[in-house]
Amino acid sequence: MRSLFKREPLVLDDGVAPGEPLIELRDIYKIYVMGDEEVRANDGITLTIRKGEFVAIVGKSGSGKSTLMNIIGALDTPTHGEYILAGEDTSEMTDDELSEVRNNRIGFIFQQYNLLMKLNLLENVELPLLYKGYGKQEREQKAMEALKRVGLDGKWRNTPHQLSGGQQQRVSIARALCAKPSIILADEPTGALDSRTSREVLGLIKELNEEGNTIVMITHDASIAMYSKRVVEIVDGKIVFDGDVNAYADHRKLQDSN
Repeated sequence: MRSLFKREPLVLDDGVAPGEPLIELRDIYKIYVMGDEEVRANDGITLTIRKGEFVAIVGKSGSGKSTLMNIIGALDTPTHGEYILAGEDTSEMTDDELSEVRNNRIGFIFQQYNLLMKLNLLENVELPLLYKGYGKQEREQKAMEALKRVGLDGKWRNTPHQLSGGQQQRVSIARALCAKPSIILADEPTGALDSRTSREVLGLIKELNEEGNTIVMITHDASIAMYSKRVVEIVDGKIVFDGDVNAYADHRKLQDSN
């Protein structure tokens, strides 16, 4: 399939050199008290993700992967431990400071796209730039460039309900891209798509990584995790595997044989 992306490298202004630590989770605990019971959704997680990596965090429902995603995405804070993002400790940040991190450092790709149906595609993609205070002309230029990167610049006047599910997810990808974040955080990005469209979207995400973007993908599906370069498996709030996809394939075979 012809690449939908131009091959120009992205320049991400996060002060971190390629290959250097971008995300550092140090002894992370997220503890909930439910009556007399203490639930450790994350139970002592230590993890480093370097700039330019494509990491899949995989686990079954209730494993703690969604809690970890919320911490990485600055949507929640740990009960104990440190989360260092591009050299800054987010663990003790105020809500306003965390909002700044979300707006400026992280591009989100959601399972259900989270597009506004009354806005056209260009307006949907512009939203992160609007929140960052960009002027109208610059917003439109950057949003159109992002739509072009995912092959939808010719449909910019359309509204989301006029698109297929795969096209809507491409718009979500363009929205995540337009502000050039430090991290693209993809939460079950193919969960609402058929298998063929899922492969296409995952191919696009892989190309983003090849251009230098740091991708963290959350999934419950081991086969989806195999599109990444490194897999981190979570069970009962703990990391039980961390390695490249080839080692993960061997790990899965061993599990299936037992």
